Amino acid sequence: MSAHNSPATTPTPSGVAESRGTHVFDVTDYSKHRDLVAGSFLRSKTFHVGGFAWSIRFYPGGHAFELYSSLDHVAVTLELMTKDAMVMASYDMGLVDQVTGARYFPIESETAEFDTSRAAGQSRWFLSRFMKKTVLEASPYLRDDRLVIECSLAVIKGGTRVSHEPGPPVPASCSLPPSDLAEHWGRLLKEKDGADVTFMVEGECFKAHRMVLTVRSPNLKAQLNWPDFMQQNIIIPVIGIPPRVFESLLHFIYTDTLPDMDDDLDEESRKDRIGHMLIAAKMYGLDRLKLICEDILSRSLEVETVSNVLLRAYEYDCSRLKDACIDFIISDRMSEVARTEGYKHLKIKHPSILLEVLEKAGKLQKI
Repeated sequence: MSAHNSPATTPTPSGVAESRGTHVFDVTDYSKHRDLVAGSFLRSKTFHVGGFAWSIRFYPGGHAFELYSSLDHVAVTLELMTKDAMVMASYDMGLVDQVTGARYFPIESETAEFDTSRAAGQSRWFLSRFMKKTVLEASPYLRDDRLVIECSLAVIKGGTRVSHEPGPPVPASCSLPPSDLAEHWGRLLKEKDGADVTFMVEGECFKAHRMVLTVRSPNLKAQLNWPDFMQQNIIIPVIGIPPRVFESLLHFIYTDTLPDMDDDLDEESRKDRIGHMLIAAKMYGLDRLKLICEDILSRSLEVETVSNVLLRAYEYDCSRLKDACIDFIISDRMSEVARTEGYKHLKIKHPSILLEVLEKAGKLQKI
């Protein structure tokens, strides 16, 4: 993944010189990364154009700040890595067919200011709707679980005829192993060394560490600081959460990741477990876990169950999931959803929820 820099030889009509370069980001093992939550990304190696350092980010699950407007799309970002810099640049970002060499560019060349000199500066710019995921996975640009992203970059700097020769080579940094902090905390949970709190969930015991729980969960911190729960080796009953869900909850508290789901779970059982984890996340004040569950459920909406999911989103204050459900219903699926039992239940028991759906559909002239 090398960058190709060349000095500017002809000034632009405005008298501003340019330095151009191209970088290719080779994304391998796409299938291992395709289900990353929105906002998670893969980063290319740093490359240099115009005397500045750059990198490309690839978001298989979309960009978090536009979670639902680009929910079904992969996203890419060009990022200025040089510190204390302000650069005007134009760029194209596209995909390369690895067999034919054909290129796909979703938009015309973009020109933007990249600023790392101020806290309020914009150091990266996003293509949030780079390509719909289903289209990408059926396209010739994804071959052998590999994706090639090409970025053509022109750095524009003040001056009438400035030569921007590539700077001295950057010494290669040592290759560091990935962080294993989550692995160690997960081992602490599994081996239970020094555990001083026990949760009783439907007759099943789960041991944990008071210090970890109080740091990670504000609600658990409040509960464990009650006088009745201050003694060591306390047993705390848990009501309303299935044992496997509580086990997954502890895994997240210790590792900040979701555990692998049981292989014997079918798709509906997986979604049901995620739904229970959403409730548990709300109960224990785990905002990040709540958003992750909302994201997963938003990606698996179906006509038969979307009304039930919408009701849960209202009950547990999941604004993003609520918006995703409403968008799903009014996107040419209203007549199908209206025939389901879940919709009929909303109509009878929760008409105010349907009113919001109908109001949004009316604004978009979907009804």
